[in-house]
Amino acid sequence: MEINDYLVISMFFSFIFLLISGIPVAWVLGGVGVAFVGVGYLSDMYFNTITGLDYMTIGLVSNRIFKIMDNWILVALPMFIFMGLALDESGIAEKLLKSLQRFFGKMRGGLAITVVILGVMLAASTGIIGASVVLLAVMSLPLMLKQGYDKQTALGVIASSGTLGILIPPSIMLIIMADQLSISVGNLFMGAVFPGLILGSLYIGYLVILGFVRPRKMPLVEQSMEDSESEMSLVWDLFKNILPPAFLILAVLGSIFFGLATSTEAAGIGAFGAIILMTINGQLSLKKIKNISMATMNTTGYIFAIFVGATCFSLVLRELGGDELIISALHSISEDPIIIILFILAMVFVLGFVLDWIEITLIILPLVAPIISDLALEINGYGIEDPTLVWFVLLVAMTLQTSFLTPPVGFALFYLKGVCPPQIQLIDIYKGVIPFIILQLIGLAIVFFFPQIVTWLPSIAY
Repeated sequence: MEINDYLVISMFFSFIFLLISGIPVAWVLGGVGVAFVGVGYLSDMYFNTITGLDYMTIGLVSNRIFKIMDNWILVALPMFIFMGLALDESGIAEKLLKSLQRFFGKMRGGLAITVVILGVMLAASTGIIGASVVLLAVMSLPLMLKQGYDKQTALGVIASSGTLGILIPPSIMLIIMADQLSISVGNLFMGAVFPGLILGSLYIGYLVILGFVRPRKMPLVEQSMEDSESEMSLVWDLFKNILPPAFLILAVLGSIFFGLATSTEAAGIGAFGAIILMTINGQLSLKKIKNISMATMNTTGYIFAIFVGATCFSLVLRELGGDELIISALHSISEDPIIIILFILAMVFVLGFVLDWIEITLIILPLVAPIISDLALEINGYGIEDPTLVWFVLLVAMTLQTSFLTPPVGFALFYLKGVCPPQIQLIDIYKGVIPFIILQLIGLAIVFFFPQIVTWLPSIAY
């Protein structure tokens, strides 16, 4: 091994050690990158090595940062974040939950199925996991516990349904992935539709079967006189409350699907539509707009700070030949493309235990993407550009979604624990999500063996 290889390995270990110590991730990424520029420069000066690192490397980082800030695709991020936060304040989700609960009330496990459907709707209109998990927990957990649901089942349903927001478009993760790999955001959005719906269907199928096999886990709700409405009135109430979020989803995704707007323009449409829905529901006020705008700024600032740090880290890593080291390491494992892809997905899954999806997307994905593009895989892309990479990115997205639920540090688990009653222990959440982790892995396997699930819709959309 050469000196650069040792420096690459040291960078990764330094990053993980400092991250565990509690230092903010943006500072860790940027700090490690700058520190190793100094290490390489001193090594060249005093030990006659050739690392290729000097003050010019920092100049390259500055140029990269300006390019990031000048990227029109990333304008969609704050808009989609604003849209999700505004929808949370609009009160639409609460109305929809009540309508769905009445509609599925006569079915065993109806409330749990309602949570999954609402999770899909929230995912397609917010794309923010933290907001979705917290909102679902606050609205549905007290109801499920009151109706005698097994607490582990209730917790698993809420956590898994909330994580759909990272996959089902409009997903801020897919926007960042598209930007980093220079592929179409529209292709990723359209490609993610069926995988997201497959996961939602697997959840609902599992709950229906569980209701028959273990009825005590999800008891039937006694119907009161207030709930004993005619089927037509139930359908009308559901239609009336599902129409506003459905209209917003159609406005955002439909404008992209039919080529009427780019993802950035669609994000603006979504943010404006969310304000209209707040107005219709009587929730619009200057104070709420101010709070939403501040929260949007904080979230966007956090993401862009990681962008800056990750740019510094990844550039220094590449200057040291880190991408070549990773490529050679992967090819030394196997020459079989399937084995290489499975190994990368396993690596992403494990890294998801300790890293946020943003770090994995900004650091790991650009390093392994060239390997995937060069693999001799015959995937029917139906005419879309680079179908193998689009399919692989969606596999990574599904793997990262699974990592949100995996103990001990799945982020969705801690979002959920933060709003649970005191009697709910973290071990209850851990046990509750295990069946849904298995379902997610089944969904990942389906998409892995049938790439057409990802590539077909983008082909007819564009």
